[in-house]
Amino acid sequence: MLSIIQAAGWPIWPLVACSILALALIIERFVSLKTARIAPPKLLDEALAVSRTSVPPADVVNQLEQNSALGEVLASGFRALNANPRCSEADLRAIMEAAGRTVAHRLERYLAALATIASAAPLLGLLGTVIGMIEIFGAQAPSAGATMGGANPVQLAHGISVALYNTAFGLIVAIPSLIFWRYFRARVDGYLLTMELASERFVRHLETLRNR
Repeated sequence: MLSIIQAAGWPIWPLVACSILALALIIERFVSLKTARIAPPKLLDEALAVSRTSVPPADVVNQLEQNSALGEVLASGFRALNANPRCSEADLRAIMEAAGRTVAHRLERYLAALATIASAAPLLGLLGTVIGMIEIFGAQAPSAGATMGGANPVQLAHGISVALYNTAFGLIVAIPSLIFWRYFRARVDGYLLTMELASERFVRHLETLRNR
C-alpha cells in the first residue's frame, strides 16, 4: 500500500486524509446510532407504565432523560407537566418538539461531513488524474540529448501511474462513504419517525394525566 501511495505522488495524500476521516466518522456513527442509545423498543411502554396514575418524581424523570434520545424527549414532557400542571396540549407539543429538534440535530451530526467526503473524493481523484496527464504531456517535451518529439519513458510511465492510481483511490474512498452516508441517513430517518410516533402517543397520555 505504501508503494502504491508513493507511486501515486503527492495528489493522493488529500485522499488518504479523507479516507482516514471517513473511517473515523463511520465508526463513530455506528457507535452513536445504536438502537439502545436512541430509541429502545420498550422505553415508551415503561414510561407509560411508571406514569399510569401520576407524573413520576424528578429522580425517575432524570433517569429517563439519561436513558436514550427518546427518553430525553419523553422526559421533556414530564418536566413541562411538573413545571405547569395546567400546561395546554399545544404547549406540551411545542416543548417536546423543541426537544425532538435538539435530538434530531445530534443524530444528524457528522452526516454532512461524510456526504462531503463522498462528493469530494472523486474530484480529488480527478485532480490527481489531471496532474498525471500534465506529467504525461510534459514527458513529450524535447529534452537535452533527445530528438524533437521524443518521450521520456520513465516520466511517461510515472504520469500514467499517477493518473490511474488517483482515479482509482478517489473512487475507493467515495463509494463506501456514499454507501454509509445513505445507510446512516435512512437509519436516522427511521429513528426520527419512531420518536415522532412515540411522542404523539405520549402527548395523549400526558393530556389524560393533566385532566385527572
